[in-house]
Amino acid sequence: MSFVGIDVSKLQLDIAVRPDNKKWSVVNSEANIAKIVETFNELSPQVIVIEATGGMEMPLVAALSHARLPVVVVNPRQVRDFAKAIGRLAKTDRIDSEILAHFGEAVKPDVRLLKDKETQMLTALVTRRRQVIEMLTAEKNRLGISPKVVHKDIQKHIDWLQARLEDIDRHLDSAIRKSPVWREKDDVLRSVPGVGPVLSLSMITGLPELGTLSRRQIAALVGVAPLNRDSGLFRGKRIVWGGRANLRAVLYMAALSASRVNPAISTFYRRLIEAGKKPKVALTACMRKLLTILNAMMKNRILWQADYSTCTTQKNA
Repeated sequence: MSFVGIDVSKLQLDIAVRPDNKKWSVVNSEANIAKIVETFNELSPQVIVIEATGGMEMPLVAALSHARLPVVVVNPRQVRDFAKAIGRLAKTDRIDSEILAHFGEAVKPDVRLLKDKETQMLTALVTRRRQVIEMLTAEKNRLGISPKVVHKDIQKHIDWLQARLEDIDRHLDSAIRKSPVWREKDDVLRSVPGVGPVLSLSMITGLPELGTLSRRQIAALVGVAPLNRDSGLFRGKRIVWGGRANLRAVLYMAALSASRVNPAISTFYRRLIEAGKKPKVALTACMRKLLTILNAMMKNRILWQADYSTCTTQKNA
């Protein structure tokens, strides 16, 4: 079995193969990407590990995925933590590719569903929407603390950003309505009390695995599964961390809303509070329950029903 690591930069691709310890570098170009696909079609590696680089990796990932090769895009933090654990502290492109191959051999990460071009487009719009909101928040904060002489300029920028946000929302809504697959998913997700357009879009673009995994797997993927912190006689608090942080932030706001308007979630929340749980702990549990419900609904492709929440966790265990 072979395990491949590819470090992607704007100008170069550094490749390492374990256990053969083969290493080489090529210019990052369409022609060389085609040659890499041909090479690994012959090699048939068990996994090809590529680090997420903010989009530079997508042409290579798309080509490998189209050829049905087992490519995995991993979080850079996971790889750096792995490198520290094995004592590889130096950092060069060639070393990075070796570490990626070693990570693939040691960890054997699961090959997940990759987004098609349409979903990548929708993801780009959702990402841009989040960026515009962040800029709007920053400008509104500046308006409250800046001298009056710059208020007019800041307000003009706020008005422009607000118009861009409305335009992006119209574009997103149009894209959802034009796609039968996205429209069906959106209808299923938004039938749940407390789930609005932002969470629905975030789930469609940021969690293509929804409806394909078990409740434990989906909770771990998003980062809402409680993790142990025990050592010897010490018993630490169970905490949630890792996973897809942007998606978790949106899910938090949806769970907050659902704890007020969704009968199943609000009853669950009150029961936890009455049992002595802190509000934040109870809300995190509501996030996990809401995600479990959405996962089961997507798996069965059915709309929200008042009593559905009581059977989903049993059916999806």
